Amino acid sequence: MPKSPLNRGSQNFYGIQSEKVCTYIRFNIYPDGGVARLRVYGEVRPDFSRLRPGDVIDLAAVENGGTVLSCNDMFFGPKDNLIMPGRGVNMGDGWETKRKRQLPGSDWVIVALGAKGVIARLVIDTCHFKGNYPDRAMVEGICAPGATAAALEARSDWQVVLAETPLEAHKIHEYMDAITARGPFTHVRLRIFPDGGVSRLRVFGSLA
Repeated sequence: MPKSPLNRGSQNFYGIQSEKVCTYIRFNIYPDGGVARLRVYGEVRPDFSRLRPGDVIDLAAVENGGTVLSCNDMFFGPKDNLIMPGRGVNMGDGWETKRKRQLPGSDWVIVALGAKGVIARLVIDTCHFKGNYPDRAMVEGICAPGATAAALEARSDWQVVLAETPLEAHKIHEYMDAITARGPFTHVRLRIFPDGGVSRLRVFGSLA
C-alpha cells in the first residue's frame, strides 16, 4: 500500500490490489505519532510442501487455510470462532445460535477446508457450554472445489460423515470409528439439533 493519509481518532480502511503472498509486513508512519491497532485482512495460504504423504492435520483450522463460509444463525457467537486455535476461553469464544421457538429443527454452519482431504477423525468441543449446548450434532461432507456459499447451501448431495449423535456439556467429543464417509471432501457442514453453542470443530485428515 502506498503512503496514504490517516484520519485522527478513527478506523481507517484501505483496499489492497496486490495478490502477493506475504509472511511479514512492515508498517511505516510519517513522521511519527500513535496508532491503536493494525489489522491485516486476507486469506491464509498455507505451505503444504513440508507434509509427507499421509500426514494428518486439522483440515478445517484457520491456520491451515480453513474458512467458515456461512451459517443460518450466529445470534450469540460468531461462526468464525469454530476453527480458531486452542480451546475456547469462554462462551463468547464459540459459535452459538438462538433458541428455537418451534421444534423440531436444526442450525448449520459450512466450513471450507484448507485443502481437499480425507477425513480420519472429528472433534466437536462444547467447552464452556453447559446449559446451552446442542442436544445432538451431525457432520456432512461434499467435494465441490471453488463452490460459493450460496451454491453449497442449495446442494442436496451432501454425504453423511457423522450420523446424528448426542452431545454432552463442556466436553471434547472425538469420533473415529463412527465416521461413515471419509471423502475426499472440500467442505463440511456441521448441523446441531435443535440449537445451542459449540466451541470448536476439528476435522483431522490427510491431503487428497
